[in-house]
This record gives sequence, C-alpha cells and structure tokens, in this order.
Amino acid sequence: MTELEKLLSGGDLRSIGNSNSIVAKIKNQNDFDELFMLLFHTDRLIAMRAADAIEKITIHNPHYLAHHKEEVFRLCNTSSNKELKWHLAQILPRLPNDDNEIASVWSILSTWATNRENSNIVRVNALQGLFDILKFAPKFDNDFRSILIELKKENIPSINARIRIISKQKV
Repeated sequence: MTELEKLLSGGDLRSIGNSNSIVAKIKNQNDFDELFMLLFHTDRLIAMRAADAIEKITIHNPHYLAHHKEEVFRLCNTSSNKELKWHLAQILPRLPNDDNEIASVWSILSTWATNRENSNIVRVNALQGLFDILKFAPKFDNDFRSILIELKKENIPSINARIRIISKQKV
C-alpha cells in the first residue's frame, strides 16, 4: 500500500478522512498523476477520497487535469459510485475542452442533474457544474433555464437551495 493509499484509507464513506492533508502534499504533475490513479482503486473509499482531494486541488490547478481528460470521461461513463460521481461533476467543468468536448460535458452533467435515480448530491453538483460551464459556453443558456424549470417542479430542498444560490449569481 502506497503512502497516499494509507492516508486515504480507513473509516467509512461518510468521512473525507485525511484527504485534506493529501491536497498539501501535491506539489507537481507527477504527484497529481499518482493521486489521480487512485480514482480507479478497487476500494470505493480510497477512490472517493482521492476524488475529493482532486476536486480541491483543481480549484486552483485545473491544468493538472489536462493529461487525464480521457480517463475522466471514462470514469463518468462507467462509475456507479455516487461519491465518485459527485466529485466528477465538480471536476468536469475544469477540463480544458474544445467545443465537442464541452458538448459532451454538458450532456453528462445535464443527464446527471435531471436523472431522479442519482443521489441529490450528484444532482446538485451536476447543476453547479452546468452553471460553471455557462461562464465560458453561454450557448447553453436556454437549455440551462429549461433544466432549472424542470428541477424546480420536483421540489427537492437541496436542489431548490442550489437553484436559489445560482439564481443570485451572474454568469
């Protein structure tokens, strides 16, 4: 077991464990790449905590994701773990994308946001991801407004709270 695996293991899925300490340990692309590979770990807990750390790291260092685009898309299409998906929803808008890839990201996130079988956390984070995409792809504005109308009708408190937060922000 690697040092990163040890730091990310233990406890249960309700805890982020030591994932915050991992954030401080990632100093370069090689460190990030080692962490990124843990998204594919067979232990759901380690994968989830690695995703949490990656999500936090890429807030300020989205360029670390450039080498991992295909892998992120593969995870989006294959992962059934809600804990991983809710972090992927936050990571996706940070990928450097061309127009076709932006359309793919939009499709993934809009499906996640509107799919009632997803956890509410996945749906809320997907909704936030869609809003983040609007900042550099305003062509999706009408689609986004339609999604908001559809989601409001469901009357789910966590989703409605995110809609209120988004509504107060400007793209």
